[in-house]
Amino acid sequence: MIRRSPSGAAVLNADTTESINRAAIEMLAEVGIGRLSMEAVAKRAGVGKSALYRRWPSKTAMTIAVLSEFSVELAATPDTGSLRADIRESVEALRLWLDHPLFSRILPDLVAESGRDPELAELHTRMIGVPRRERAAAIFARARERGEVADDADIELAMDLLAGPVYWRSAVRAQRVDGAYLDAVTDAIVTLVASPES
Repeated sequence: MIRRSPSGAAVLNADTTESINRAAIEMLAEVGIGRLSMEAVAKRAGVGKSALYRRWPSKTAMTIAVLSEFSVELAATPDTGSLRADIRESVEALRLWLDHPLFSRILPDLVAESGRDPELAELHTRMIGVPRRERAAAIFARARERGEVADDADIELAMDLLAGPVYWRSAVRAQRVDGAYLDAVTDAIVTLVASPES
């Protein structure tokens, strides 16, 4: 049986969406959230403003949706069979995300604007923070099933450490994050949660 779209339903072209997403990311890096406009993104993408409004009701919704797709896609969900290897891959993926040539210019602005705009902050948390954290939680859940994580391990703290030190060193202190640093962060997290039997 052939399923048809309901009469009158908007069919969104994937290529158009990709063009809009790319234009939005580029402009966020260039001008920031405050100076971004739907009109400018539409012009950069080579589409009419109506194409944007068919997808998102506002600039804020568009910004977070575009950044969410970009950011969550780059959140590592390794399943190597080893807690240490999974964590090491995760912190490496985080470093690459923070060092991305466009996102590294967007993130400071996103954090600052989220502090001023409650709607942006809520969407930022719900569409980027929560999904990335859920992926991290899955790493520890699998490790616990394998017996690598202690029953009383503080997983919330471990997930904070999965992101916090790398973010602080890279985005706040603007210091180089090298392999040795990522190894040290990995070792600290494994030591925090490790089961005595592992």
